[in-house]
Amino acid sequence: MSKPEFVTDLRGKKKAVLLDIKSYRKILATMEDLENANDLLKAERKAKGFLPYDEFRKVFLKKR
Repeated sequence: MSKPEFVTDLRGKKKAVLLDIKSYRKILATMEDLENANDLLKAERKAKGFLPYDEFRKVFLKKR
């Protein structure tokens, strides 16, 4: 990750950050991973029970 550049106002107060595209994409990917992990955690907390994958496949494939 390269060093970010800051955009400042006339007083020197930081107002924005410039990132290279590789760093930006890495941050976006990390955010998406965190959102997915959070969604999974929420689903696990709401779940009333779990079905083993093999049983799920049997049930799901019968319906098709």
